Amino acid sequence: MNFRTTGQFPPLILDDIRGAQKMLSGVARMTAMEGSRHLTDLVGAPVHLKCENLQRTGSFKLRGAYVRIAGLSPVERAAGVVAASAGNHAQGVALASALLGVRSTVFMPVGAPLPKVAATRQYGAEVRLHGHVVDETLAAAQEYAQETGAVFIHPFDHPDIIAGQGTVGLEILEQCPEVRTIVVGIGGGGLAAGIAVAVKAVRPDVRIVGVQAAGAACYPPSLAAGHPVSIDSPVTMADGIKVGRPGDVPFELVRELVDEVRTVSEDELSSALLLCLERAKLVVEPAGASPVAALLSDPESFRGPVVALLSGGNVDPLLMQRVLTHGMVAAGRYLSLRLRLADRPGALATLLGVLSVVDANVLDIGHVRTDPRLGLTEVEVELQLETKGPAHCAEVSAALRDAGYLVMG
Repeated sequence: MNFRTTGQFPPLILDDIRGAQKMLSGVARMTAMEGSRHLTDLVGAPVHLKCENLQRTGSFKLRGAYVRIAGLSPVERAAGVVAASAGNHAQGVALASALLGVRSTVFMPVGAPLPKVAATRQYGAEVRLHGHVVDETLAAAQEYAQETGAVFIHPFDHPDIIAGQGTVGLEILEQCPEVRTIVVGIGGGGLAAGIAVAVKAVRPDVRIVGVQAAGAACYPPSLAAGHPVSIDSPVTMADGIKVGRPGDVPFELVRELVDEVRTVSEDELSSALLLCLERAKLVVEPAGASPVAALLSDPESFRGPVVALLSGGNVDPLLMQRVLTHGMVAAGRYLSLRLRLADRPGALATLLGVLSVVDANVLDIGHVRTDPRLGLTEVEVELQLETKGPAHCAEVSAALRDAGYLVMG
């Protein structure tokens, strides 16, 4: 079965992906497939997690980068390679280049997470920090390629990259032959396109669902227009899928072979990341958790068995801290309240007694006495509470109101 690609590239076929799989033998790991009891209960059918967050370099990107660089001619290898990335593609190119003995230069945004910058250097690449958004970094890398003759390794817009990423699809079919739905995050589209080519050639009945962050969803308008279109200033915590325009090559394959593209909110991404950590004991970056976010947002719409692809686990510790806090709030595990009480001895102890009865744990407490809206004998108390979910939040608020407190939320 042949699938078209655009312009100067030949059609991408299943044999290309099988060839990439042979090339990657001993380089990329066949990552684990883990069952999720919690998601299985929600969906009402078996749900498996394909753990590319446990891949070498922490994401699937090594697959495509290695296949692309391995396919260069001796003259091209001698010129070296250059790439632009905020993290995952950078590390994939750096390690692939080191394994193949090719000099690599990687441009990264000035604000790229320090652990990703350090890891890219440790894999052997020369790192140059340029620009504050990926588009600026990308332009700098392409300019460097023109000036030096280095081969630019695009993160998703090349058939070799897509063939390498498509090996994930072959592994899914081997590890879960009964699969009926595959859910995969989409940025530029290389991973989804590769999986779609591999899977649809063997199992055309398998439904493939792509997932984008709502604030960086370039595929829905592009699919509606019938060609890639750019969106202005994509905004999402999921930097791995924060792409403003689909790639020309993957777009054609996604349009032809991916059954549906959905979007998820930042709250849903946070909740998904928290679920992966708490229930599956897996560290996953927000982009990698996007398929889980889609399952959480509408679990009954997926036909099982389902495979959700955890595409990467390279998350900055500071971002992880913020995202986990955000996820705890979204999941009803934190509750922030403001209320007024009489400014007299014992008033705070009485309030804490009410909270103790409903089993709410006080994380932080603050007093405001200088607000002009307060009466002479009033104090405003700000509470940060640890709670057990939305129902418990409602119970805590109701208990405080029943005790006579004005809860301002």
